[in-house]
Formats: sequence, structure tokens, C-alpha cells
Amino acid sequence: MGLETHRGLGVVRSGKWRTAFAVAMLGLIAINSAALAECDDKPYPGVDWAHCSKERLMLEGRDLTGANFEGTLLSGTGLQSAKLAGANLRRSEMVRASFSNADLSGADLEKALASRTDFNEANLSKARLVKVEFQRVSLVGADLTGADLSDSDLHRNDFSNAKLAGADLTGAIVPRSLFLGADLTGASLTRTFLYRSRFEGTDLSQVKGLTQAQLDQTCGDQTTKLPEGLTVPAQWPCGDD
Repeated sequence: MGLETHRGLGVVRSGKWRTAFAVAMLGLIAINSAALAECDDKPYPGVDWAHCSKERLMLEGRDLTGANFEGTLLSGTGLQSAKLAGANLRRSEMVRASFSNADLSGADLEKALASRTDFNEANLSKARLVKVEFQRVSLVGADLTGADLSDSDLHRNDFSNAKLAGADLTGAIVPRSLFLGADLTGASLTRTFLYRSRFEGTDLSQVKGLTQAQLDQTCGDQTTKLPEGLTVPAQWPCGDD
């Protein structure tokens, strides 16, 4: 009787484990289904499209305030004049996307990847662009006031006439970029790599952390204003690059 009881309990115990396992699997399926359903959600403020594929969509003028795009594929997507204030775009991929005139104020773009992307006239004030990788990105006339671009990789970007007052470019790699007419009042250029970046017509007199060694690698002309104590490099004006 004792042995049979033991065996009976074993059967019951085994059955309970099978039931628990089945419930757990159903839960995982439900979670995955919910995640897939979120990727199918229509655009709205706060939408959660994290890790979804949203490439080559037309989202011009959409209100996506506070939306979650972390790890999202946005390459080729049109987000002109979209409202993206406070949005999470960390680790997103936005190759050849357009954010012209979009409101990205306070957005988090840390470690985002962009190439030939359009941010012209976009509002990126106080946005977080730490460790982004931007290659040949256009930010003409963009508002980057107080933005954090520290440790970013910004090869051949165009910041012409952009507002970079109070921006932090500490440790950023910014070779062959254009800053023609940009407002850099109070911007930090501490340890910023500026090889062949162009500052013709730019006022550098109020930047922070700029050294003569950094300046000597840049391009400028007689209209470039320098911080006190720095002198015009011998190679100025540079030829075409």
C-alpha cells in the first residue's frame, strides 16, 4: 500500500508539473503575441514600437510624443515635422530617414545609428545623443541647444547654421564636418576631435575646452572668431576637401 501510495503521489506530482509547464508556455506565447501586436499598433503618442521594423513608412506630421523606438529599424522612414518630444530612440537604426522640422526635444538617441539622414531644422534641444554614430548626416539649421553629444561619432556631418549653444561635444569624434555659421556659444569642445572640420564664418570665441592643438587641425578663415589666447593656424584658409 505504501509503495502504491508513493507511486500514486508521483503520478499526481508529475501531472502537476505538466500542468504548470503548459501554463508557463501559454504565458510565453501570450507575451510574444502581445509583443507582435504592439508592432502592429497604429502610430499614437506613447506607442511602443521597441525592436520593431518600421522601415520606409510615411509618418510625416504624426504625433509620436514619448513613443518607444528603442532598437527600432527606421531606415528610409519619413518623419518630417513629426512630434517626437521625449521619445526613446536608443540604439535605433535610421539610415536615410528624414526628421526635417521634427520635434525631438528631450529625446534619447543614445547609440543610434544614422547615415545620410536628414535632421534639417529639427528641434533636438536638450536631446541625448551620447555615443551616436552619425555618418554624413545633415543637421542644417537644427536646434541642438543644450544637447548632449559626448563621445559621439560624427563623421562628415553638416551643422551649418545649427544652434549648438551649451551643447556638450566632450570626447566626440567630429572630422570633416561643417559648422559654417553655427552658434557654438558655451559649447564644450573638450577633447573633441576636429580634424579638417570647417569653421568659416563661425564664432568660436565663447566655446569651452578648445586648445591650440585642436584648432590647428581645423579649417577657418578671417571671419572665424577665436577664443582669447588662441591664434590663427598657419594652414588657414584651407582648400577644398
